Amino acid sequence: MQLRAETLSTFGTPGLIDMPTAVVLPDGHVAITASTFENNQRHTLTFQVLPRVYGSFRYSILRDLVPTGPNGGDVFDRSFDVHVQLLEERPNRPALAFGLRDIAGTSIFSSEYVVATKSLGPNLRVTGGFGWGRLAQRGSFSNPLGVLSSGFDTRAPRATTGQLAVDSFFQGPVAFFGGAELRLSDRLSLQFEYSSDAYDRERAAGNIDIDSPVNIGLTYQFDQGAQLRGYVVGGTTLALQFSYLFDPAKRPVPGGRDKAPVPFSSSAVSSFGDFDDPTTREKAQAQLFKQLDQEGLTLQGFKIQGGRALVRVENRRWDVEAQAVGRAARRLAKVLPAQIDVFEITVQRRGTPISTITLNRSDLKELERHYDGPWRSLTRARIADEHRVDQAGEPKSAFPVFDYSVGPYVALSFFDPDQPVRADAGIQVNADYRPSPGLTFSGVFRQPLVGNIDDATRMSDSVLPRVRSDAVLFAQQSNFEINELTAEYLFRPGADLFGRITAGYLESMFGGVSAELLWFPIESRLALGAELNYARQRDFDMLLGFQDYDVLTGHGSVYYDLGHGFTTQLDVGRYLAGDWGATFSLAREFNNGFKIGGFFTLTDVPFSEFGEGSFDRGITVEIPISWFTGRSSRRTFRQVIRPLQRDGGARLNVSNRLYEATRDYRAQRLSAGWGRVFR
Repeated sequence: MQLRAETLSTFGTPGLIDMPTAVVLPDGHVAITASTFENNQRHTLTFQVLPRVYGSFRYSILRDLVPTGPNGGDVFDRSFDVHVQLLEERPNRPALAFGLRDIAGTSIFSSEYVVATKSLGPNLRVTGGFGWGRLAQRGSFSNPLGVLSSGFDTRAPRATTGQLAVDSFFQGPVAFFGGAELRLSDRLSLQFEYSSDAYDRERAAGNIDIDSPVNIGLTYQFDQGAQLRGYVVGGTTLALQFSYLFDPAKRPVPGGRDKAPVPFSSSAVSSFGDFDDPTTREKAQAQLFKQLDQEGLTLQGFKIQGGRALVRVENRRWDVEAQAVGRAARRLAKVLPAQIDVFEITVQRRGTPISTITLNRSDLKELERHYDGPWRSLTRARIADEHRVDQAGEPKSAFPVFDYSVGPYVALSFFDPDQPVRADAGIQVNADYRPSPGLTFSGVFRQPLVGNIDDATRMSDSVLPRVRSDAVLFAQQSNFEINELTAEYLFRPGADLFGRITAGYLESMFGGVSAELLWFPIESRLALGAELNYARQRDFDMLLGFQDYDVLTGHGSVYYDLGHGFTTQLDVGRYLAGDWGATFSLAREFNNGFKIGGFFTLTDVPFSEFGEGSFDRGITVEIPISWFTGRSSRRTFRQVIRPLQRDGGARLNVSNRLYEATRDYRAQRLSAGWGRVFR
């Protein structure tokens, strides 16, 4: 079935041209939009967070908007939007929605709206609404909400960039906007609108020429959600826009490109004698080690107890843990004789046990080709906590382990006031040495080759300890970089408890010691954590030296799985600049590992001392490499998109924090991915 994209406005949200509509994207979909007209560019990421709620982050470039300002008069603007659909369209009523534009930015696009949209037949859709703020620049009239309170009559100016403009929402004059969309064919549609946005500030600066309130656009939709549009703004300005709408829950390569799994078999490929004989056990272990290695799994323990096989494995390949368990079970069935019917598979991370999944060979063989086999097998499986580090039956080749990789890296820096995007690229070496279960010595080394991050000229003006705002100095004064050089120990203090101790050069800017404890019951949606760190700032050359600044920092954390892919996290404690506060995070994750989330941090640092932006906030995007390639891999691409990072609310970046290291192997996540257990 072809994906038919909603028409997206120049603001990257469902709309006509500049004006919004009351429709929403399909649930969970992501839209990326780039539009350009005269001296203006808008780049927007929109995510349909809930069936009736979407949020947008926009980066706009407005040329010559402030002729006497820096950057040659150009303005680089960051803004967030929220849209809520109150009513879905019905045969006897339109869809109804309200929205907030630029809720915490510079207020260039600050506006609110209430809008209704109705389909008049299969090819015509009409929209009408009322706008406040920027959407009340043309044909405005007195605010009807003034009958409730005189406070609605006048729009309060935004005092500080970065703060929520709650005191101006739906205040001041109101104006009408409207328009229609006519579908000319399956791929081609025509949009026209009466716009209440007169581009007052842009016209006053000579940034744009606007002669008419009417905007017209023609949109062509390609396969797989791409759309290209040409349009005219204000009767005189020609413009171009490209949009791409996609569903993160669907991999571009349906089914993937992995090799088909071996079938479950009632007979083994090899004949073994009495498993009480050490020679027999060694032969079976060696065969099983080879078989699991072909699946990207490392055998770290093997025992036979009556009709049960107890194995400990580490997953090197599969990004859905249930699929790794299924592949391990298939190889056990291939190697071991039919009288061994119960498989106890303990999944481990860095040699540390996390959970044990118990499966019956007979169940797997029976349900392998059943149309509802995965879910029936889940009801017969048992998922339990495993906290005992048992080295009995450990293959001689299991430890020590030395892993390394060499490849390119790209480091991105967003939203420098002088340059929207900066980047460095070079060669990165990752190395791990694990002499025994849980103990790992790691290093990440970089050699930058090309880039322009060190070309930045703006130095920090922070009044707080400069724990992050001196990032440009780290780029300028370093060449070969030791990004991380640590000793880490993962351990299980008891049932449902996990521990971590990490020491060394913890990240690119700080070294020290980090200790963490996590309570995470096997079937619970709730987990609780505590972390304590002593951190000292590293020299700008990112080699072995330290500066004078040090700090004791730490957080108590609450993690909760809300279901349906939503997870929340609350961290309360002390940050790197010595400030106290809390960070709230909300993310939506799909079963294939694609994750989009947002966060904000509020601390005891006043907005005026924090600096530009007032408080820390941002968007996180995490995409499995397998989502692009169709081949299973544990590698991911992760990017944090911040409007601006200052020193307030800055947390230490420690690798392998326990919740992320363990959650994929606990019951909630294993169950969510169980549909791939036979893949």
